[in-house]
Amino acid sequence: MRCIVTAGPTFEPLDEVRRLTNFSSGRLGSELTNHLSACGHEVTLLIGEQATWRGDRQAARVGTFTTTANLREQLQELATESFDAVFHAAAVSDFTFGKVFARDDNGGLQEISSGKFSTRGEPLLVELVPTAKIIAEMRPWFSRATIVGWKYEVEGTREEVIEKASRQIFENQSDACVANGPAYGDGFGLVTPEGCVDIGDAPALHRALEEFLRE
Repeated sequence: MRCIVTAGPTFEPLDEVRRLTNFSSGRLGSELTNHLSACGHEVTLLIGEQATWRGDRQAARVGTFTTTANLREQLQELATESFDAVFHAAAVSDFTFGKVFARDDNGGLQEISSGKFSTRGEPLLVELVPTAKIIAEMRPWFSRATIVGWKYEVEGTREEVIEKASRQIFENQSDACVANGPAYGDGFGLVTPEGCVDIGDAPALHRALEEFLRE
């Protein structure tokens, strides 16, 4: 089957020097790519430019993305081809930068812009604007593909994470969601409309996802 895997972080520029990103290494998506390739599938890996994992990648085709908007553009372009599955493991930034403000002498906020904001002046106030949810657009793009999303949560209970994963499936018409993070606890949960299956480690998750693809 022809598969797309996204992996690693997006970033959002504050100016021409500084960026907002996250701790994603790209390892999980890269190793999933290797497993799918070893099983005989044709895989396209889209990995974040800032990914720190440098293990072996066996994808037939590898591309890199930068910002959330850039990843969205690349996926939309790939949607013109025929794919059987999309595994959206990338850690997409939840926020991008909006306006930047500095306080004037009277304490009011004045919008400012710069190719490199100075660190010698007063503290800056920066808007964080929510980014568009790429997974919400995938079903129209890949209408016949199996779509698997990810839900990584830091706070809450395992049951709450599973509920959020189930909501992601319902709201975005995807087929499954991988739940993990400190709130979920050890291992992973493969959440489908039928429920959640606990999975112990990453290799077992890769096998479960490949089996799910074949169902």
